[in-house]
Amino acid sequence: MEFKPAEDTYEDEESGAPAPGKRRWLGGYGFLLSVLIGIAIGCVVGIVAGKQAEKLKPIGDLFLNLLFTVVVPLVFVSISSAVASVAGLARLGRILAAMLVVFVVTGAISSCVMLGVTAVFPPAKGARIELKKPEKPAESPPLAEQLVNTFTVSDFPALLSKKNMLALIVFSMLFGMAVALSGEAGQDVARWLNALTHVVFKLVALIMYAAPLGLGAYFAYLVGVFGPDLLGSYARAMAIYYPVAFIYFFVFYTIYSGIAGGASGIRRYWKEIPTAMFTSLATGSSVATIPANLLASERIGVPRDIREIIVPVGATIHMDGSCLSAILKITFLAALFNMPLNTLDAYAIAVGVAILSGTVMAGIPGGGFMGELLIATLYGFPPEALPVLAVLGTLVDPPATMVNSTGDTVAGMLVARILEGRKWMEKAAGTGDSA
Repeated sequence: MEFKPAEDTYEDEESGAPAPGKRRWLGGYGFLLSVLIGIAIGCVVGIVAGKQAEKLKPIGDLFLNLLFTVVVPLVFVSISSAVASVAGLARLGRILAAMLVVFVVTGAISSCVMLGVTAVFPPAKGARIELKKPEKPAESPPLAEQLVNTFTVSDFPALLSKKNMLALIVFSMLFGMAVALSGEAGQDVARWLNALTHVVFKLVALIMYAAPLGLGAYFAYLVGVFGPDLLGSYARAMAIYYPVAFIYFFVFYTIYSGIAGGASGIRRYWKEIPTAMFTSLATGSSVATIPANLLASERIGVPRDIREIIVPVGATIHMDGSCLSAILKITFLAALFNMPLNTLDAYAIAVGVAILSGTVMAGIPGGGFMGELLIATLYGFPPEALPVLAVLGTLVDPPATMVNSTGDTVAGMLVARILEGRKWMEKAAGTGDSA
């Protein structure tokens, strides 16, 4: 069940970018630092060159076009392959169902927390970038028709467009289910999908070689043309995200562990989780934190079959920290483009997009960038919005990774509570499974 990227890449959990090279350097933050260095150089060039920095925009456009081109095959092969590989055993089905409920509910809660905070403290207050406005239809169709058009298309070629991302995701899941239900006949297709997934991941890794240069060039253009006000908005967004991430970590994971196991669950969680917390901060990777989370889950008493499914899968698709950052990105862009988010419908859509980008897309190498791409396309923002999102994701990476990874252990506790009942920790102690 563990989702493994190609051997010669590592995945930066929040920016999601796979970085070339078999060995990680600087504790797993090498790619993040190289992107930040490229952006810093671009900002200096933009300040010095002023309006002349617009000449660098085509370099950034080249990188963005490559990303927009790869997103459709990436989404299809990764989601369909993952769904096709799921076994059909009854116990596994119950574990996966409970896991999905926990992942979605905790993701929705984290999204609502950030929505509340950004409503009080707008992350880009007073900042404006005069780029092309988000595209809006002249007249909104009825709700039922909107739902049909959102999740389906009338012709297969329409799936091959980033404009129909949700329809592509639905089709990919259905295709994967069809492969899984086809028995022996579907095994060849499943193996082909798995091989194609690795090839597409390699393509993403090659494109990401250009990230420091492409984003640096684009920020030279943004700062040179629109001024340094954007940099101040980033500082404000970071000042919002970091405290919220740590408060969510300490407060809500205490609540979740209490729901799962009462006072004993809280004590065991906070006794065992520090190793995973510091591992995630040191490595910048939820995947690298899997061993620490498995050990913590075992000592807490999470049954073996539950922890050995929840922790590896959670390392790739359970991303409460990414949901927090997704809402921050949405509200940040909304402020920049003067697009108000002040209705219940807008809030619900934002939460749904956050869960989708933080849960579905986060398991993909380059998933942070792909999640940001998903946000930009679903909201109709122009391609120029992607570098703005990408840099924000890079800046909030460390606490996002910590929240993402440590949430896997508490998710396993909640699944154990759902499947094994209120006394699941006592049962584990009685069987010796927590030893």
